[in-house]
Amino acid sequence: MSKNVRISLYILIPIIIWMISGQFVDDSAPEIKEKNGLTSVIIAESSAAFFAPTITLNSSATSEKRVRVMAKTSGEVMPHNISQGQWVNKDQVLCKLGVVELNRTEVKAPFRGYIERVVKPGNLLSRGEVCAVIIELDPLTFVAEVPEADIKTVVKGQSVSIKLATGETIASKLSFVSKSATPSTRSFRVEVEVKNPQGSIRNGITGTMVITTNKILANKISPSILLLSDEGILGVRKVNTANVVEFLPISIIEDTKEGIWVSGIPNSTNLIVRGQGFVENGQTVEVTQL
Repeated sequence: MSKNVRISLYILIPIIIWMISGQFVDDSAPEIKEKNGLTSVIIAESSAAFFAPTITLNSSATSEKRVRVMAKTSGEVMPHNISQGQWVNKDQVLCKLGVVELNRTEVKAPFRGYIERVVKPGNLLSRGEVCAVIIELDPLTFVAEVPEADIKTVVKGQSVSIKLATGETIASKLSFVSKSATPSTRSFRVEVEVKNPQGSIRNGITGTMVITTNKILANKISPSILLLSDEGILGVRKVNTANVVEFLPISIIEDTKEGIWVSGIPNSTNLIVRGQGFVENGQTVEVTQL
């Protein structure tokens, strides 16, 4: 199950229960006991820590240079040692024409690249016709679109990992972040330049891009303590220094295997981790430290 789906469930399940009962109840909570006439709850101190949220995007590789190399004169293509699927260096001859016209008999590669297509010897080329198609594979650029809700946390130079459709994972950094949204999607183009000296990464291949954004202060909590206020706001309950119950609205930043990272909880807050569904805001309670 993806992280986005799990986060959606964390929000959706309390909403469904709230609609039915008006309040989220933790089914796993033990039977609540009273002591000195006060309801007993279990609390645990939650401390803020630095956490680097990630953004997961679909991406694809694209070559910055794809050139149709054209003949400057007409003539028959003479025998040569260039074939489709071959690597060539800058200024290497791609087609040699059987004509006597100074400086126009050789068609050369404009850069080091990979031959996608080349005219075979014996064919006739007219002026302006394509001799070869060459693409640059080193470097390749992976392109993705960041939703406008997330773009505020994305900056050039952040670390990126890309898991290719073939299974390999590559690491790099953001080389470009657009300042202008794509009109049709309202998302922002980002690019990652990847070195590819052997050409092992193919032009057009897709991959899952994960951007690690800058660290922020957040709290890691268990999803089991989430609840909804009477107004339908997602949050948690805490006790203050007088052991009075208070509600804290929170926002989910990211879901991990170890718990969910949220904002909205002050550092060193005593959260109710058992019994939060059986008490009300403003109620004085008997507390037991977990």
